[in-house]
Amino acid sequence: MSPAPRKKKDEEAAPTAAEVEAKASAEAGESVPKADDEPEIEETHAAEVEQAAVEDKPTAPAKKPRAKKAAAEKAGEPEAEEKPKRGRKRAEPKADEAPKQDKPAKPARKRDQPRAQRAPGEAPVVVRAHARYVRTSARKARLVCDHIRGKDVEQARAILSFTPRGAAKPWLKLLESAIANAEHNHELVGDELKIHSIHADEGPTLKRYRPRAMGRATRIRKRTSHHTNILTPKE
Repeated sequence: MSPAPRKKKDEEAAPTAAEVEAKASAEAGESVPKADDEPEIEETHAAEVEQAAVEDKPTAPAKKPRAKKAAAEKAGEPEAEEKPKRGRKRAEPKADEAPKQDKPAKPARKRDQPRAQRAPGEAPVVVRAHARYVRTSARKARLVCDHIRGKDVEQARAILSFTPRGAAKPWLKLLESAIANAEHNHELVGDELKIHSIHADEGPTLKRYRPRAMGRATRIRKRTSHHTNILTPKE
């Protein structure tokens, strides 16, 4: 015989590795898996590979507790409840602290309070009235207010009514305003008042120009003043 057919016979006579394993398992009493069970084994192996891949994925690091929580855990204290993000709640009073007293109610307005008589030695009530940016110079206004300084309200009215000066009209209006303030705000009687002090201060000056000869321009100063009138009750 040629060597080739002999080699082929030797290969057919030699048992395969699968047959050796099957024979060994049969001797040990194990059941040999059938050909139909091979796909199930492959599916089980694929599931195990997927599960191992999921376990190998990096998971997000857990958030570290805040410093206060960590300190509380170390000390063995219970964690405090988290406060709501929106809205603020009033802190509850502690057992040792006394309850806060309510604020006293605001006093009524002075005009609503009953009129009190002035005690001897007490400073008199003073009523003020101001007129600002009056279109008259402070010098002309002082010539009028000097006549009524220290006078009673009735005398001042009469003097201002018959004074032939342009500044007398603004002073009369200011006097009536001061009397209205005393009656409405301080509950005083207008006829029982007198002029405590009165003065006129300079205000801003308005600059205007007028043409003159040979193309010149001359400045015109339109002066203003601030008037102040202070009343007080008669003694």
